[in-house]
Amino acid sequence: MVRVRDRLDALVATHDVAQNLAADPLGFVHRAAPEDREVVALLAATLAFGNVKAIRASIARVLSVLGESPAATIDREDEAALAARLTGFVHRVYKGPDVARMLANAGALRREHGTLGAFFAARYREHGDLREALALLADALRYATPTAQRATSRGLAHLVPDPRKGSASKRLLLWLRWMVRPADGVDLGLWDVPAAALVVPVDTHVHRIALNLGLTRRRDASWRTAEEITAALRRFDAKDPVKYDFAICHLGVSRSCPSRRDPLKCSACVVRDACLHWR
Repeated sequence: MVRVRDRLDALVATHDVAQNLAADPLGFVHRAAPEDREVVALLAATLAFGNVKAIRASIARVLSVLGESPAATIDREDEAALAARLTGFVHRVYKGPDVARMLANAGALRREHGTLGAFFAARYREHGDLREALALLADALRYATPTAQRATSRGLAHLVPDPRKGSASKRLLLWLRWMVRPADGVDLGLWDVPAAALVVPVDTHVHRIALNLGLTRRRDASWRTAEEITAALRRFDAKDPVKYDFAICHLGVSRSCPSRRDPLKCSACVVRDACLHWR
């Protein structure tokens, strides 16, 4: 595991942050005004499903109709007005009304609590558990009343999943990473929650590399798998275990790290010496 830690530290130190940000949904957050960032991050993270080019196009489209200040727009407008702005919008299984309801509920939370971060931090302090705090935030973003809960669409349920149900909730955990981790040129450190509490966002790329490095043996991309990978990373940095996520994710997205031994692809890989396929 010492070798794994050293190789991951080298990966973080050598990956091209500027180039990766330019191709990442997080790039939209960095370009936003400070007062808009948590709202832009919510939108960018929840839409991060599917082809990267399509994801970025969908994020750009929604931001364009929200106007100069997305946060001010959702703070001011109700669900019907937001839905009108998003008429005809579709991204995979998500449609304009799904995104409008999420943003309208986010606006209601901001009007009541000041920021989405304040709501989440209060839930975390109350329960002392990141998963439950995140589930309560997701509940509030999906529906404001029990009646709205019963009317939740399939698209909205996928857009803002329930972490209690066992899925990795990758996109919600990605949003948390952006908001909670200390500002380091990648993440922004906007919410008052300890980075030590974070759980790594697991998608197919992160899962594949975690298997290659022996960070998990679990074959499913579930919350339990995310916790197992995080526990392994916590051995390397207990205060900031998910600091490795951005570099690992982009190593996977680049397809430079295959799921089996490949002399050509693996020849220049920074983590090759720690990979189970090459030990």
